[in-house]
Amino acid sequence: MELILAVVIALVVAVAVTSGLVISGRKKKQLPPAEPPSTTPTITAPPAEPHVGDEAETPREEPRRTVEEVDLPPTEAPEAPVAVEEPEAPAAPEIEVPEPTAGRLVRLRARLARSQNSLGKGLLTLLSREHLDEDTWEEIEETLLTADVGVAPTQELVDRLRERVKVLGTRSPDELRGLLREELVALLGPDLDRTVKTESPADVPGIVMVVGVNGTGKTTTTGKLARVLVADGKSVVLGAADTFRAAAADQLQTWGERVGARTVRGPEGGDPASIAFDAVKEGIAEGADVVLIDTAGRLHTKTGLMDELGKVKRVVEKHGPLDEILLVLDATTGQNGLIQARVFAEVVDITGIVLTKLDGTAKGGIVVAVQRELGVPVKLVGLGEGPDDLAPFEPGAFVDALIGD
Repeated sequence: MELILAVVIALVVAVAVTSGLVISGRKKKQLPPAEPPSTTPTITAPPAEPHVGDEAETPREEPRRTVEEVDLPPTEAPEAPVAVEEPEAPAAPEIEVPEPTAGRLVRLRARLARSQNSLGKGLLTLLSREHLDEDTWEEIEETLLTADVGVAPTQELVDRLRERVKVLGTRSPDELRGLLREELVALLGPDLDRTVKTESPADVPGIVMVVGVNGTGKTTTTGKLARVLVADGKSVVLGAADTFRAAAADQLQTWGERVGARTVRGPEGGDPASIAFDAVKEGIAEGADVVLIDTAGRLHTKTGLMDELGKVKRVVEKHGPLDEILLVLDATTGQNGLIQARVFAEVVDITGIVLTKLDGTAKGGIVVAVQRELGVPVKLVGLGEGPDDLAPFEPGAFVDALIGD
């Protein structure tokens, strides 16, 4: 038994010696010496849960100081909030007060006096010759034809002048001027009614349609006519039915805004008859005195234009009768203006003529020619580019401006 115990002890010793040799034979990794553990353990307390209504506190590095230990700046009143200025809305255009129509006749004489050298003064010079032979009378005819009086009216005027000069015998300058004035005024039709009709017999506003080819000043004339009516104390609604010319509606609206007249318009290229209809409808709703309708003027597509004008007229008359259809003609176009007049007169019943660009032109005789051609009077004349350069036409003032006083 002792022998067995001794053998077991010897085996245990041999195994231990062998294990120590294996372990020491491995090369151990060199690690930095570990810091000795702190003898005082650090205990981190869990954050206290905030109560309802309490604000979470930001951790502070420094201990909290009392109010006495902190230098506080003097308490200031809170600044008043700075008012943010809103962008100003664009100011409405200032309403202009147009010049009364009565004073415009003075300007008519001043403007037309420029053309007396070629018409009135030329006629007076020829009639003042001591001997009025056939050559002189031919020169008188040529002067009248150059001024676009027209063939038939020219022949009529020359015949009457020849007769009266022959009876008169001795001719002083004043007598000749008086003679020429009488004959020219008679040729212009002093008894024609030149009133622009703006009052409807029905219970609707007066309806005025303005027609003419583009380039004659049609839209501008419509705007100027609105100023004339406003100057006479009437309220106006404008209908921008010229939808085929770029910026025509903008142009008309600008004219309206300057005198406080409302403009009814539609999309570019829209139906002109529909816009004209709406304009009259708005005029009735607002109780306006007059509705002015500007129409398209594309003469190069004559058939389409005339059909469109006829449609506008028919649609507008569903509200009430048209009181006035004004044809705008450029005085400088002469006989071409007469061709335009014939075309428009075939489709719509022209009731009056507006002659534009009459100032400073030698074509004043177109007044006679167009009246004879259409059988309707010239009612208004455009004297220049100013907003109030549209005046009622008066034969006496016109002739006085041509031949001088």
